[in-house]
Amino acid sequence: MSALDILEPDDADLPSGAAAGAGTLSEQIVARVRDALFAGRLKPGDMLGTEKDIAARFDASRIVARDALKRLEAAGVVEIRVGKGGGARIAHGNPQLFADALAVQLNLIGVGVAEILDAQRAIETMTAELAATHATRADLERMEDLLARAEASCDDFTRFTRLSLAFHLAVAEAAHNDVLRVQLISLQHVAWPKGRSTLTRDVAEHIVALHRELYVLIKARDGEGARELMSRHLRQIRARRLSEAAPGSPEDFGCC
Repeated sequence: MSALDILEPDDADLPSGAAAGAGTLSEQIVARVRDALFAGRLKPGDMLGTEKDIAARFDASRIVARDALKRLEAAGVVEIRVGKGGGARIAHGNPQLFADALAVQLNLIGVGVAEILDAQRAIETMTAELAATHATRADLERMEDLLARAEASCDDFTRFTRLSLAFHLAVAEAAHNDVLRVQLISLQHVAWPKGRSTLTRDVAEHIVALHRELYVLIKARDGEGARELMSRHLRQIRARRLSEAAPGSPEDFGCC
């Protein structure tokens, strides 16, 4: 059975409401592909075919098939290649695409500083705990390298902030949980520093010391300790960020 056989139109199998004509045919094709993907009937790399193939399978025009494929491509569900042997295939995972899309939507709905920081705390306390369990030698070496570079950058606040952000992301990567990692990336996109900062050398040195303490706890496989320290660290970040940020602006502050 080919991937297109899975998508063969059958009113009994159409997504809820589709059999009654809900949505355009293009939307129904998109829904059919998504449902088959979530049900495990489609997998990354499966060939759906060309727009001509899909149009024939659904008894639709090529314009409808083209629109459906464009929607699926924009959502990151399919990859489309042109030329001989081309067509649409189910895409392989791209968490960064999700992170970018979520960041854009958070920006568009105007999330506030406090909301971002609350979400950041929820995510990062868990990643710190998981990192203590799952961190590999490579993960620990990455954190140690970032700490050394940050320590050497305490007078360069822009570089220091970026290295601190990278350290937090390295902890999330060490948790080996893509759901948490990409959510943190999204929050970092929205919260990337663009304005004033209360950073001083003393504050930078305090942050490095705290990050190093967190690293030691993760290396010692102390999940509870890492979680508690990250929670305390993020409470401090929250207090400082709220004092820095203009009311209602999520973009005038930075991490750490």
